[in-house]
Amino acid sequence: MGVRAEIEPVTAETVQAFDLEAPPPGFVDDPFPFYAALLAHAPVLRQPNGSVLLSRYADLDRIYRDTKLYSSDKKAAFAPKFGAGSPLFEHHTTSLVFNDPPLHTRVRKIMTSALTPRAIAKMEPGLTETVDHLLDTMRLRAEEGETVDLIEDFASSIPIQVIGNLLDVPMDERGPLREWSLVILGALEPSLTPEQLKRGQEAVTEFKTYLEDLVARRRARPGNPETDVLTRLINGDGADEKLSEIELLQNCIFILNAGHETTTNLIGNGLAALNDHPGEKARLIGNPEIITSAVEEFLRFSSPNQLGNRETTAPIEIDGMEIATGTNLHLCIGAANRDPAQFEDPDRLDLTRRPNRHLAFAGGPHVCVGLTLARMEGRIAIGRFLDRFPDFQIADGRVPGGRMRFRGYARLPARLI
Repeated sequence: MGVRAEIEPVTAETVQAFDLEAPPPGFVDDPFPFYAALLAHAPVLRQPNGSVLLSRYADLDRIYRDTKLYSSDKKAAFAPKFGAGSPLFEHHTTSLVFNDPPLHTRVRKIMTSALTPRAIAKMEPGLTETVDHLLDTMRLRAEEGETVDLIEDFASSIPIQVIGNLLDVPMDERGPLREWSLVILGALEPSLTPEQLKRGQEAVTEFKTYLEDLVARRRARPGNPETDVLTRLINGDGADEKLSEIELLQNCIFILNAGHETTTNLIGNGLAALNDHPGEKARLIGNPEIITSAVEEFLRFSSPNQLGNRETTAPIEIDGMEIATGTNLHLCIGAANRDPAQFEDPDRLDLTRRPNRHLAFAGGPHVCVGLTLARMEGRIAIGRFLDRFPDFQIADGRVPGGRMRFRGYARLPARLI
């Protein structure tokens, strides 16, 4: 029970011409046939702009672990894309994900010192309350015969509240956060229209202006450093030195963005997968204790983040291809997580798959700092939703997110009862 559009088979010849900046018809909505062809015929593929697309699990796993030969610093790639010194350039070259030590180390220490297992466990009651409130609201609407949107009415609301609580953003000021996040992360797509670029620059400026005011208020009235990550970031708690003002503001944007988009996609993709695989849905309903492994399989099967990047710091060779210093590498997480060399029957959804060492959270020193929190959000949101609405059905009119880098849905209408 899928919703994939029929496309022409992807051959060994056609995949050699695959270009991330000009993807073929059907790729964005359903990339998996292309991933299979890349893995089979072109796992190391030179792009027209000189970058290299890598799709094998083993290659990505090795690259993630080697921070000396493969850099996360993207200044060279982002300068021509965004404009050196522009708001988007400043943001994406200052945030945790696109940096090497020492900045990466300083920011990560602060965040990991705040997101301890004990601290995350304390968040669970509040998260459960948020999820139950959203479920109650959707039930009332469903009883009146309405179709709800599992993205707008459920999945996207959860991480906004969780991350908003982490930074103690006042509830009545959270309205613009989702749109800013979508636009800023959307600028990471391989190619942009002038309008997307313009809106991305504006969103960073607006977000930064808001945070300057929020930070000033928090400095005047610090929060509890045990629960308020913004206060920890301001104080530099857990690190050897404080962040500069620009580092502070841009990494607050990063935390709000990273925690929002990917978790929204995890929840939405998981619910869509259950709808499209009724046997696995029935299996989870009958065995709710497998929700933890189910979340791991949702992460593998339809990874919220499909693409990563690294830059070579020395000449390398992969499969006989010589790759020069400073080459931009596209790491195709979505393909690696369907690599038959790593996962048996990779296109099958198996909620108790063992082993399941997927790369949805990347790996190595840059492994996602919020992975434990994201897993908890997915477990509670999907588990409690299915307990409340076991007979839910996705209705006609689902709308894919329309992105290559982040895989999810823009709309996911559903009938709950």
